[in-house]
Amino acid sequence: MLSDRDDAFGRMLLDALAGRAFAEIVERDDGLISAGRTGFYFAPFRRWPAHHRRAMRLVRGRVLDVGAGAGRVALHLQERGHEVVAIDVSPGAVEVCRRRGVRDARVCAIEDVDESLGRFETIVLLGNNLGLLASRAKAKRLLRRFHGLTSERGRIVAETRDIYETSDPDHLGYQERNRRRGRMSGQIRLRIRHGLAATPWFDCLMVSRAELEELAEGTGWKLGRTIDSDDSYIAVLEKS
Repeated sequence: MLSDRDDAFGRMLLDALAGRAFAEIVERDDGLISAGRTGFYFAPFRRWPAHHRRAMRLVRGRVLDVGAGAGRVALHLQERGHEVVAIDVSPGAVEVCRRRGVRDARVCAIEDVDESLGRFETIVLLGNNLGLLASRAKAKRLLRRFHGLTSERGRIVAETRDIYETSDPDHLGYQERNRRRGRMSGQIRLRIRHGLAATPWFDCLMVSRAELEELAEGTGWKLGRTIDSDDSYIAVLEKS
């Protein structure tokens, strides 16, 4: 389990829940720093991006919400009558989920998901959480595991960015650096900072549609459809 000093993401969400305004600071391992809005994690359904709202129509049955953050997806699906298990590696994030009313929120890393959580009809990785698959080898291993944890009609609803849709020299240079090191172009190593806290470095995998189809080969999944937006897409994986 992450220590308090490591749980920068959770501390950020707890501060945001308490009404303190902060940006989400993300540091890439080449030194690039970016900042995002924390309010997005708490947004009500009516303020979600259109492609997120569309994706919710494809959710069915019992749901595993991976990388639950502040619980916005779990809360919406609960309101719709779904049984939801919300997991996050961040203890602070899970605490925020529980305070906001998520009924079943657990501290659990994606690689620790197993049959003890039960069987699901839908696994949701919204908000670029497809990136938690981390690498080619880990992605294939986790997709096979998800196949065994889902029903015959099981599906995965997951969001990522196609990192090739950029002309930014900083991003293009990073992709080339990854390829030289034998990594996937969109295998991004980063951490989140908040005050004096910083998460451990972790890999976030961003893939094109063709790369996702390749990752799914041999795992029992196939790419069924995508829902596009300006800067990301949601992939719906169905059992093959």
